[in-house]
Amino acid sequence: MAAEQDPEGRAAARPLLTDLYQATMALGYWRAGRAQDQAEFELFFRQCPFGGAFALAAGLRDCVRFLRAFRLRDADVQFLASALPPDTDPAFFDHLRALDCSGVTVRALPEGSLAFPGVPLLQVSGPLLVVQLLETPLLCLVSYASLIATNAARLRLIAGPDKRLLEMGLRRAQGPDGGLTASTYSYLGGFDASSNVLAGQLRGVPVAGTLAHSFVTSFSGSEVPPDPMLAPAAGQGSQVDLAASVEMWLERVCGHLGLGVQEPHRGERAAFVAYALAFPRAFQGLLDTYSVRRSGLPNFLAVALALQELGYQAVGVRLDSGDLLQQAREIRGVFRTAAAQFGVPWLQSVPIAVSNNIDEEELARLAQKGSEVNVIGIGTSVVTCPRQPSLGCVYKLVSVGGQPRMKLTEDPEKQTLPGSKAAFRLLGSDDVLQLAEEPPPQAGQELRVWPRGARESCTVRPAHVEPLLRLWVQQGQLCEPLPSLAESRAFAQQSLHRLSPAHRRLEQPALYQVALSEKLQALVDRLSARGAL
Repeated sequence: MAAEQDPEGRAAARPLLTDLYQATMALGYWRAGRAQDQAEFELFFRQCPFGGAFALAAGLRDCVRFLRAFRLRDADVQFLASALPPDTDPAFFDHLRALDCSGVTVRALPEGSLAFPGVPLLQVSGPLLVVQLLETPLLCLVSYASLIATNAARLRLIAGPDKRLLEMGLRRAQGPDGGLTASTYSYLGGFDASSNVLAGQLRGVPVAGTLAHSFVTSFSGSEVPPDPMLAPAAGQGSQVDLAASVEMWLERVCGHLGLGVQEPHRGERAAFVAYALAFPRAFQGLLDTYSVRRSGLPNFLAVALALQELGYQAVGVRLDSGDLLQQAREIRGVFRTAAAQFGVPWLQSVPIAVSNNIDEEELARLAQKGSEVNVIGIGTSVVTCPRQPSLGCVYKLVSVGGQPRMKLTEDPEKQTLPGSKAAFRLLGSDDVLQLAEEPPPQAGQELRVWPRGARESCTVRPAHVEPLLRLWVQQGQLCEPLPSLAESRAFAQQSLHRLSPAHRRLEQPALYQVALSEKLQALVDRLSARGAL
């Protein structure tokens, strides 16, 4: 899949989006004659984010796209030559020019999978020099994507299944690439749409948006629409001067609300009329530019009722300030009385959308039973992940030349698990890691495992065994089509639904256990003892 043939290619990472020490190690491997040694790395995280008990795996599609387009251009090699010692053998740079990922194999969790500490999100094997160079780009592509997807999933769990969630954080994101990633993976994590048009074009994310306060304040009320006439929705019948119709309806609305006809802001009303003429089938009112009760609401009702006479139905209102929960209740009450007063039943169920720096706490308040809010727009709190800015993924060597490798260190939490591994989800217990050479666990059969961090083993009898890691790329070739973003989003929601409530709980959740097979634990013990000598 060449980058120029990929409709998402412009969003792919470049080979030099990496740390310099990857290039210095590459030179060291090459100089030692080890560039072609077969090696395997695992990409994983050590702790679940946000104090929760789960994460969602994301970024695989970006990784595959990056791997299949990986090639160092002449300009890339020339820059590396300027950054490395001037006496570096020119043959090394010839080697770099010939590099690609045709010898790389990738096993990974499908996007949208539940992921837990220590379980590989990716397993990357191939020539040592190449798979070392891939470390930083793959971490960059997976870590933030998985963090965003997990954050979005938390927000979806708080909101519940019925509220419509819109991601609108592009202007708050960490740069253009961060904005595109956030819009993409917040959708995978459970949001319904994004304001980010580029995410719609490149990634197929549904896009949504209406108008801002600047549109409303740009009108003074003295503007005359060049064409105020609007035809009925059915396409038959005479056109109507919408602006004039709105003024007639305004008198009736103000009488119903106990307002003077001069109270609603003329400029706001002109803005609503202009927007309704442009989008008669998708009219939405932004109510809080001046005063919700005395201006935004009556102006919206006047325009909505004028459109109703022509067979159109307003699609909603939005609030962007104040006590959103209380205002939504008051607005719903007005909609109900107006629906009865003017004989327009659909008016009582007009969707109410809200936004304004909504975090987890405010979202829980807006999602409580009895809330009249239907649509919630979230920006900063989804794209910046304020509760935890990084997932902390790592990419660690586990084997070279078929021999296991293990990092011990002075910090037990940073020790790695050696060897090429397989991972399984055991229904009735938790996840288990074992050496790839071991036969897979069988449903209904006893299995002795070592829960991580435990001093003793235990026996489990899984009711069902699910392999977790799938082969996606073998020797540089895609093994099966990657799921679409929408399919991965649906899979993520299914995965979360299967997770027990105790593990799905966002505050003080039960720990999801990851265990090692007896053979893997024995290998860990043996290499640990050897390293301590």
